[in-house]
Amino acid sequence: MNWLLVVAGAVMGAPLRYLTDRAVQLRHDSVFPWGTFVVNAGACLLIGVLAGASLEAGPYALLGSGLCGALSTYSTFSYETLRLADRGWGFLAAANVAGSALVGLGAVTLGWQVAEQLAGRA
Repeated sequence: MNWLLVVAGAVMGAPLRYLTDRAVQLRHDSVFPWGTFVVNAGACLLIGVLAGASLEAGPYALLGSGLCGALSTYSTFSYETLRLADRGWGFLAAANVAGSALVGLGAVTLGWQVAEQLAGRA
């Protein structure tokens, strides 16, 4: 039955990713994929909070696997990085890889710490 919760979360996460990506990207006159960068960082922050909150299986399936899984996008990140490199913007491609990894790890750690603080476990 948890698979239905994953589906429900994904139904929310996928449109949220698309709309957020487009809203962020429209505000930047840049070849750098800021929209994908922002949605992936946000998904990392949220999944860190959820993991740190030690949710039961059902809510985690809905929000973690479903919502965050559809909100974040490794395939788009990979495609946009490849496209940057293919168009001769190797530095931006490398910056996207390094920045996404560092910001993602930082965001998930921050989210986890926030949840721990709110729960009084830290």
